[in-house]
Amino acid sequence: MPNDCFLRTGLEVYSPSGDMPWNVQRVKHLYRRLGFGINAKGLELALLREPEELINEWINQAVSAPLTPRPIWGDWALGDYSDFQSQLASQVLEYGLNFAEDMFQNPLRAKLNLFWQNHFVTRLEQYACSSWMHQYHRLLEQYQWGHFPTFLKEMGKTPAMLVFLNGVQNTRFEPNENYARELFELFTLGRDQGYTQLDIVNAAKALTGWNGFTQLCAPIGFIPFLHDPGTKTIFNRTGNFTYEALHDLIFEERGQEVARFICGKLYTHFVSPTPDASLIEELAEFWREQNFELLPLYRKLFLSERFFDEEVIGVQVKSPIDYFVTFASELGLLPDNQKLTALLFQASELGQTLFNPPTVAGWPKDRQWITSSFLSQRWVAMELLAFNEFISDPASLRDKLVEISGDGNNAEEIVLSFVDFFLSRGLHNSLAYDSLTAYFKWEVPENYFEDGSWNTQWETVPAQTLVLLQKIIRLPEFQLF
Repeated sequence: MPNDCFLRTGLEVYSPSGDMPWNVQRVKHLYRRLGFGINAKGLELALLREPEELINEWINQAVSAPLTPRPIWGDWALGDYSDFQSQLASQVLEYGLNFAEDMFQNPLRAKLNLFWQNHFVTRLEQYACSSWMHQYHRLLEQYQWGHFPTFLKEMGKTPAMLVFLNGVQNTRFEPNENYARELFELFTLGRDQGYTQLDIVNAAKALTGWNGFTQLCAPIGFIPFLHDPGTKTIFNRTGNFTYEALHDLIFEERGQEVARFICGKLYTHFVSPTPDASLIEELAEFWREQNFELLPLYRKLFLSERFFDEEVIGVQVKSPIDYFVTFASELGLLPDNQKLTALLFQASELGQTLFNPPTVAGWPKDRQWITSSFLSQRWVAMELLAFNEFISDPASLRDKLVEISGDGNNAEEIVLSFVDFFLSRGLHNSLAYDSLTAYFKWEVPENYFEDGSWNTQWETVPAQTLVLLQKIIRLPEFQLF
């Protein structure tokens, strides 16, 4: 893994050059980090575009896309249900499938949504309400492009967060510090960075009053009587801080620390798991100059030379959702409900359930996804996905092979193209390709390859493609993006 501190690229806008060409590797990198991959036809079209123009257009389309439609149950309270448990399960599945479809239709928006789900963590299993889940998800979609201080204020008032981090239990008579602690530690400053226990105690008092709980799934309002009106000392400033005033104070007194923390999370998530302190500091200073608006920050980072540096390509382990959705997207599998359900189920089995990060700190990151048990599960689950495609439509695998590698009779060249399409950096030596070619040839006699009789239209090609995919899936390089 590279030491980012020694990379020569910075935040200058990436412009293709002899040293950093706009090539297949960088196009795939862009679409995997900011989305869920790109199929062969899309890759060819992207290579014809100027990267700056392409990325800005992609961002603009994601920003202007309409919000996910409000489902009929989007504002239901418990009293609106006839069979709560059954209807809740059905609604959660329906909404998850819609979100999974958005990963194919609007991948950048979905990718950022997952990032913010993993920042502003809530857990559906604990607040147990589909309308609150929808409102939380819609809030992420609405504010993930905009003013971060406003995003933060709105997030703390959404019912999913108020219930998950006990804000609804935080009153002037019995303060609950849970949300105040995570507001500093997880959402703005980082663990033990720029705050004290006394700051947490007094911030909890400023956050009191959001206790208007009437029934499960109903709106939660503000009750002035339950808010602590007294003076509080936070960050060495004393005042009659309210919910709004506390949030303003964070950015007035700790704006530099907030910028550094959020920029660091964006960098390690989208660029490289190895942080570069000086570049993150430069990015943070830029963001402060932009008054904490997120859209300029995204453009600055995603258009930068550092984002396209060869040394940050193929260095991160795919999360389960990245793993399955990217494979399906790049292979061009049609995302019908049955396949989407299978993708979500397999990702959940590997530890990434939509709207349910395992802890308040979120889902695992990078190499934490790879354990001895999870690795074998990843292989088996992905092999099953490929096998099911073969069973349902064998000819489709031939079509995918031809689309990616061309229609010909040179098995070695076909294997090289096909393997490299799914890997960020290819394989390191020719022997590895030779081994995969031997698997691809399967049970077809060698003489048919030698005399040129074999070609991609042979009846065995769908099975050969399946065998090759199963071997690619088990490559260590396939786990990375």
